[in-house]
Amino acid sequence: MAKVMIVGASGGIANGLMQHYLAAGWQVDALSRQPAIIEQEGLNWYQLDESNEVVLNDTLEQCFSDTVDVIFLCQGWLHDEARQPEKAIAQLKPAQLEQALTINLFSPARYLQALMPWLFRTPNIRVLVLSAKVGSITDNSLGGWYSYRISKAALNMLVKTASIELRRRNKTASLVAVHPGTTATALSAPFQARVPEQQLQQPAETAARLAKVAAALTCEQSGHLLHWDGSSLPY
Repeated sequence: MAKVMIVGASGGIANGLMQHYLAAGWQVDALSRQPAIIEQEGLNWYQLDESNEVVLNDTLEQCFSDTVDVIFLCQGWLHDEARQPEKAIAQLKPAQLEQALTINLFSPARYLQALMPWLFRTPNIRVLVLSAKVGSITDNSLGGWYSYRISKAALNMLVKTASIELRRRNKTASLVAVHPGTTATALSAPFQARVPEQQLQQPAETAARLAKVAAALTCEQSGHLLHWDGSSLPY
């Protein structure tokens, strides 16, 4: 049975991915700081804090007791009730930037660091890290959203750099950053009214597109920032 690991499993896109792969008959390992949001045959839910290195490594050892085929890192933060994306640099505050970096960069970095020993020795492993097109430095023509853009740009560099190290040890592996497109989740909720109806996807639709990207992913694409349709985006 094929297996997918979904990290940051309590989010909207992650939930869509879980449902997609469970419906397809895959084994799903879900990792999250939050308690299980669903219980279903074929799903193993691990609640953990990735900053606890011992617990994280023990959990990954359980997950890799069987071969893992695909991994999604789905951590993401844009806003909360007290803080909205900055429109001007005058609004940039250390606490907001730190929160964005903690969730959007440091958490995926901890997971990639812990995963590397398994990625080195797992043939044809595919790792997709959810990023954002607004993290593209080349594509940035609108400005604003300082903390989010900074953290996602740094995440894209993390993926690129880690992919080079991974390629040296496992030439069959693929590690990419992926822009999932605007999805109807809590993260995008305050901004959905500005999005054309045909561009706003439901989590199930986004999950199906991401699963298609994962299925077609090749080692030659490793290190790329990909659009939800599998095409490459500029860094």
